[in-house]
Amino acid sequence: MATEAFEEIVGDFEFLEDWEDRYRHVIELGKAMDPLDDALKVPATKVDGCASQVWLHIAPAGDRFHFDGDSDAMIVRGLIAVLRALYNDVPVRDVPGIDAQAELARLDLQDHLSSQRSNGLKAMIQRIRDTAAAA
Repeated sequence: MATEAFEEIVGDFEFLEDWEDRYRHVIELGKAMDPLDDALKVPATKVDGCASQVWLHIAPAGDRFHFDGDSDAMIVRGLIAVLRALYNDVPVRDVPGIDAQAELARLDLQDHLSSQRSNGLKAMIQRIRDTAAAA
């Protein structure tokens, strides 16, 4: 089950018919995020497998999942914002059960991202799932 924040993004995408408008919207979501503190941009938070620099700082708050992230690529910052909407504030035990590919398919992202961006997105999702499973 998707979060209310993710459902809002799905609704926005349904309203935006043109993919270029959707792409711009993803970038705007990334611009709206607070930047990750430079002290958190360390090898332990860096996500390998991404074409750009990507950092995910995962810090569950109690039994709720939470992460922040950043990237040097605006579209990737936007993808991080989408993933935050999908995962943040979900019970940690529920995170591994979220079918991110199915949820993201509702946004029709796969057909509009380069293979490198798609691989990076998969790497971010895997980091999220692995960290939640280990918590």
